[in-house]
Amino acid sequence: MQTLQKILPKYSIALSLIFLVTVVYLFTRGNTVDVDAVTVSDAELVQAVYATGFIEADNAASLSAEFSGTVRSVGAREGDRVSAGQPIIVFESSQPELAVRESRAAYDEQSAVFSERQLRYGRIRNLYAEGAVSRQDLDDAEKNMRQAGELLEQKRMRMKIQEDELKKVAVRAPFAGVLALQSVKAGDYVSAGSVVARVIDTTGYAVNVEVDELDVPRIRKGQKAMVVLDAMPEKRYEASVWRVVPQTDTVTKTSRVYLRFLTSVSRIQAGMTATANIVYNVKAGSLLVRKSSVFEENHVSYVWKVEDGKLRKQPLKTGAGDLAFVEVLDGLRKGDQVVGVPEERFRDGMDARVQKKSLTHQ
Repeated sequence: MQTLQKILPKYSIALSLIFLVTVVYLFTRGNTVDVDAVTVSDAELVQAVYATGFIEADNAASLSAEFSGTVRSVGAREGDRVSAGQPIIVFESSQPELAVRESRAAYDEQSAVFSERQLRYGRIRNLYAEGAVSRQDLDDAEKNMRQAGELLEQKRMRMKIQEDELKKVAVRAPFAGVLALQSVKAGDYVSAGSVVARVIDTTGYAVNVEVDELDVPRIRKGQKAMVVLDAMPEKRYEASVWRVVPQTDTVTKTSRVYLRFLTSVSRIQAGMTATANIVYNVKAGSLLVRKSSVFEENHVSYVWKVEDGKLRKQPLKTGAGDLAFVEVLDGLRKGDQVVGVPEERFRDGMDARVQKKSLTHQ
């Protein structure tokens, strides 16, 4: 029993030492954090308005049938290239063609009558000058000629109307382009007013984007923009502001802005989804920090600064910003290191092991 009493104090002392070492180790280990540090540097601050929209052809036309009837033939289908004036669909047209022939015959007949009365009036006028006919004869000849001329004009107008009606039996391309829509086939009956085709001029495209009403005052014609297409996300296309529509949608609270590509873009199609950053201001030589590094407490901005291997909670005075960066007006200097992504467990004075370093603007 005495031996056991002598041994227990020794074990108690050893266990206490192990416990103390463990506590010190855990305390020390818990007060050290691994961080990715970002070196603050000067860079160009590019302020831009972000907008989304779609690609739109500069010139596009939806074509409607002006004639009700059965389709006789189809001159082009979706995806086909068409020339200006080319028939896309043609209707059965026996009645309009007959009306044109009849109106032309009537015009030719009246034209002959008018010519005959012109000649007669000329002869009567000569005879009147010689005193061979009376003034009444001259007036009657002039009246007959004038009436024939008026009737001829009526026949001409009637013929023009019939010819215009005949033109309606064919839906034609108003300009050269590609058919994006052609919804009928031979034998279909189409009512007047139905949209039967859509032609797109593929030589030029614009980007139609919606800009929030709060950002519209920053937009000016000619400003540079960078466009990304969802169909080709790996590429960036330079553009500029072409038109700003001076009206805000009362529901979406956005205004339409049209951008024009600065260089030709291949494999593009109308309707493709696009996003754009419209640059409205560039500040050179700004001290920048990533927005992801900044956090806010009680309306004050802070970053976790890594200084002499420890974390320091550094207040900031910030200025302008863009999508990724914010300008530092006070609180940091070029070359300072800050934590890339703050964590809730960080405390002022913690030991910090830097795992990775990078520049702010990378």
